[in-house]
Amino acid sequence: MRPAGGRPRRRFTINPGWLFVLPALAVLAVSVIIPIMAVVNYSVQDVFAGNNFFWAGSVWFEKTLRSPEFQATLLRSGAFSALVLMIEVPLGIYIALRMPRSGPLATTYLVMMAIPLLIPWFVVGLIWKSLADTHVGLYGVPLALLTQAYDLNNPVVAWIVVLLVDVWHWTSLVVLLCYAGLVAIPNAAYQAARIDGASRWAIFRYIELPGLQRVLLIVVLIRLMDSLMVYIEPFMITRGGPGVSTTFLSLDLIQTAMIQFDFGEASAMALVYFLITLSISWVLYKIMMSRTS
Repeated sequence: MRPAGGRPRRRFTINPGWLFVLPALAVLAVSVIIPIMAVVNYSVQDVFAGNNFFWAGSVWFEKTLRSPEFQATLLRSGAFSALVLMIEVPLGIYIALRMPRSGPLATTYLVMMAIPLLIPWFVVGLIWKSLADTHVGLYGVPLALLTQAYDLNNPVVAWIVVLLVDVWHWTSLVVLLCYAGLVAIPNAAYQAARIDGASRWAIFRYIELPGLQRVLLIVVLIRLMDSLMVYIEPFMITRGGPGVSTTFLSLDLIQTAMIQFDFGEASAMALVYFLITLSISWVLYKIMMSRTS
């Protein structure tokens, strides 16, 4: 059938693929979009007892951005994330390169690498707190006896311990992802390199590293976001101390919301925190995608 104008009438059809996406969109709305809308509402309000709300506008955002404490906390979190990436990514690549590609030994290595990832964050913090304790810790007592410099009240020692915990807990994720990327490289590329007499470094530089570029993009993005949100480990081990030396953004946010009950300020901090993390991840993604394209 053609309309009077002679042009065919276009039918509106629904792509059946959207029916499979709708449950995921519903979960996303409940778990992400609705909570963010609630945080946005709190960030422009002043909340008093009895859930009495008073419009505050941009007051909390201005206070957060001008706060020297927030800027110092942001700097600490950025430094921690940078150190985590500088340690875990090269270490994870090295371990993945040393692991066998097949056989029962490869399965054993994979299971061993997965063990730290199966332990809940709270349990990891509790285990390492007991290990690092200078009175009863398996590592803390010998280190305290060997040197008086080992003291969790020392900011440098506290940073080293928190970094060590994160490296122990999350390097396995880098290893497993890099191992999957290495296994996906075809054997023909290695055979051609051996025929040409390529050195081990040349194989890594021109075959393995290019094959890992997209995997490393995922690794860096995941570890960046996780490290910026670190909370349980420093809270369990140092309580953010000594002083505020290991008080990162998540811990500062929880203290503002749950201890000081400044919900408006905490919501503004959370949104600024979210936008900073999103912006850094987006810039990093664009840079790395431009290099892999």
